[in-house]
Amino acid sequence: MSKKTPQEIIEQTENVLVKTYNLQPVVMDHGKGCYSYDSAGKKYLDFAAGIAVASLGHAHPKIVKTITSQTKRLMACQASFATAERLEAAQILVDNGCFDLVYFSNSGTESVEAALKCARKWAYDKKGKNCHEIIAFKNAFHGRTYGSASVTSKRETQPFFAPYLDGVHFAEFNNPLSVESLINDNTAAIIVEPVQGEGGLVPANPFFLKDLRRMCDKHNICLRFDEIQAGMGRLGTFYAYQSFETDDGAIEPDIACLAKGMGSGFPVGAMVAKREFGEALSLGTHGTTYGGNPLSCAVAATVTKEILSDGFLDHVNKISEHLVDGLRKIQCSSNKITDIRGKGLMIGVDTEFDIKVLLKKLQDNGFMATQAGKSTLRLTPPLIVSLEEADEALAIIDKTLKELS
Repeated sequence: MSKKTPQEIIEQTENVLVKTYNLQPVVMDHGKGCYSYDSAGKKYLDFAAGIAVASLGHAHPKIVKTITSQTKRLMACQASFATAERLEAAQILVDNGCFDLVYFSNSGTESVEAALKCARKWAYDKKGKNCHEIIAFKNAFHGRTYGSASVTSKRETQPFFAPYLDGVHFAEFNNPLSVESLINDNTAAIIVEPVQGEGGLVPANPFFLKDLRRMCDKHNICLRFDEIQAGMGRLGTFYAYQSFETDDGAIEPDIACLAKGMGSGFPVGAMVAKREFGEALSLGTHGTTYGGNPLSCAVAATVTKEILSDGFLDHVNKISEHLVDGLRKIQCSSNKITDIRGKGLMIGVDTEFDIKVLLKKLQDNGFMATQAGKSTLRLTPPLIVSLEEADEALAIIDKTLKELS
């Protein structure tokens, strides 16, 4: 497409874009299935997938067909008009979970913003005007806009963006006593990731989530799950909450935030809510220009129907088990892996090596992954990854650890 060299593209990009990321030394060009290719033609097995975004891989034929046909029909209209595309996407989300109402957004952080406003409005109406406090968790990540950044513990290391939303308190993840100690009459909501992504791929204990549900029921508090990274099939169930069961069944949140995998690369997100909570956002209290547009909803419907198709989620669980078993064998043989965590196809690996050195060496060996937390290798492949591709990934990881040794 471009006559410029990769180095020219990188240098000129750095000159015109705000530098919120350090650019990689290669220029990505295209993708197919579970593989990405740079502008020099080098092939990478993509276990980053845009940080758990490309749930159906790259250039999935059903998504390509949907985008092509929908752009010829209708891409945008005011949110006050109903469309068949938005209804279909919303109905899928309602029919396959515990939720009654859907608000479409364009991204994960916007889904969190909608949920924050929804929960605070609900608490204002139901519990009083002073009931606005929120309990979040240390090492959590919920986004970068002001509301979502306010419930992200990184705010403590970024004082230059202050003042953040007030009334936010941080508890210890998987520690119900630390949560209970923060609850008071003004607590409106608790927000939690079923698996902490940026916190190092740490899954919630199901009984911890059960305790959160119990506390919220007891004190009339809204329980919100941030499923942006963990939802939409990533954990082997459609919604992430469905992966966490105790003897009483799955622990249901009142509100969940979605994005990433529900568009498989196309920007779309959603807040889903039980009726009592979703109805708190009445006419004029919230809105969006792009959210719920016909194109994004057509893509979301295509992606979610594929995730819900026969055998798809069983495949996710099969590949997850295969990868974790393979990683444990590498851990035993190499003695260089110190921990393996996660759930479904959201796997974290700690090693003895510097994470940036490890990621660079993996990339040199034709493998893409990302960093989570301070030192965790994050594996979030497309959900369509095959057994052969999983074995290829394990072989590259094993080879790379040996070379670094």
